[in-house]
Amino acid sequence: MAQPGAPSFGADPESFVSSLNPSIYYVNGIGRHNACGPGFPGLKKRTHNLGNRSWILIDTKGNLEVVELDKSTVMRRCSLPSRDLRLLDPLFIYPSSILGREKAIVVSLEQIRCIITADEVILKNSVEESVQQYKYELCKRLEVSKDNYDDLPFEFRALEVALEHTCMSLDAQVKDLELDIYPVLDELASSISTLNLERVRRFKGSLLALTQRVQKVCDEIEHLMNDDGDMAEMYLTEKKERRDILTDSDTCNPINISEDVNFGSKSAPVSPVASSSGVLRLQRAFSTMSTGKHGSFLSSSSAAENIDQLEMLLEAYFVGIDNTLNKLLSLKEYIDDTEDLINIKLGNVQNQLIKFELLLTAATFVTTMFAVVTAVFGMNFKDTVFDEPSTFNWVLIISGVCCVVVYGLFLIYFRHKKVIP
Repeated sequence: MAQPGAPSFGADPESFVSSLNPSIYYVNGIGRHNACGPGFPGLKKRTHNLGNRSWILIDTKGNLEVVELDKSTVMRRCSLPSRDLRLLDPLFIYPSSILGREKAIVVSLEQIRCIITADEVILKNSVEESVQQYKYELCKRLEVSKDNYDDLPFEFRALEVALEHTCMSLDAQVKDLELDIYPVLDELASSISTLNLERVRRFKGSLLALTQRVQKVCDEIEHLMNDDGDMAEMYLTEKKERRDILTDSDTCNPINISEDVNFGSKSAPVSPVASSSGVLRLQRAFSTMSTGKHGSFLSSSSAAENIDQLEMLLEAYFVGIDNTLNKLLSLKEYIDDTEDLINIKLGNVQNQLIKFELLLTAATFVTTMFAVVTAVFGMNFKDTVFDEPSTFNWVLIISGVCCVVVYGLFLIYFRHKKVIP
C-alpha cells in the first residue's frame, strides 16, 4: 500500500518522474533537463540514466539544444537500423565512415560522430575539444554565413564542417609529428645511441597509427566519389521535398475522386450504368495517380544523376586529405632513408673492425713465429752458438727481420685482394 503523501505511479510515468526530479520535464516523450530547476542539492545528475544518452540538436537556423534520447527514439526519428548507431557509440572504436541512408547521413569521422538529417544534426554530446569545435563552428556558419551557402542544402553544410574539421585536425597532428620527429632523426643520423633509437621507435609507431587513420578517411571519401548511388542517397533535402509532393498528391487525388463519384450519384439515380461509369472514373483516376508517381520517380532518378555538387565538395577535401597522406608517406620515406644511412654506418664500422681484427691476427701469427724461435733456444741442449755472446744478437736480428718480412707479405697480399685500402 502506498504511503500517505508519496507520489503515485499511475498511468502517467512522466508525471511520476517529474515529481521525483523537478529538473526533468518531458516534451513528446523526450526527457529534457531544466537548467533552472531546483533538483536535489548535493546530488550529481547522471546523463546516461536508463539507457538514455545526451545528444545535441542543431537545426537549420543554428539553434542548439541539449536533449536526452534513447536508442529506439533515435532509430525511429532518423529511420536508422541499430547497426548504424553502433558507429556512434563512444565505447567502441570503429574506423571512419560516412553512410548515406534514406532519411539521414551517419557520420563517424575521428571524434565527430553525428547523424545528419534534412532538418537537424544530432550530435553526440561530449566534452572533447573536437566535438565542441564542430558544434560552435556549425552554429556560427548557419547563423552568420547564410549567404555563402545558398547553393548548398543543410545536410551538405553540416557534412562540410565535419570533413573540414577532420582534415584540419589530421593535418595539424601530422605537422606536430613532423616537428617532433625530424630533429630526432637528424640527431640519430649524426649520433647513434640507444636513447635516440628508442625515441624513433616510438615516433614510428605513432606515425603508423596516424597513417592508418588518414588512409581510412581518404579511402572513405574516395569510395563515396566513385559510387554515384551513395552520393545520390545523401541528397536528403531533395528527397524530403519529393516525399512531401507525393504526400500532397496522395491526399488531394482521393478527395477529387470522391467528389466526382458523389456528383455523379446526385445527378442521376443509381443504376448499373452509373455504377460502371463510376468504376471507370476510379480506374482512370488511379491510373493518373500511378502515372504521376512514376513520372516523379523518373524525375528523381534523373535528378539523382546530377551529383556534381556533392562530388565537387568531396573532391576538395579529398585533395586535402590526400596531401596529408603524402606528407605521412614522405615522413615514412625519410625514416626509411635514415635507417638505411644508419645501417650503412654500422656496416662501415663493422668492416673497420673486421679489418682491424685481420691485421691483429696477422701480427699475432708473426709474434708466434718469434716465440717459436725463443722456445727452440730455450731447450736444454749444448751447441757452439752459446759459446759466443755475439751470436745471440744475430739470432735476434735475423728472427726480427724474418717476422717483419712475413708481416709485410701479409699486407701486400691483403692489399692485392683489396681487403684493406
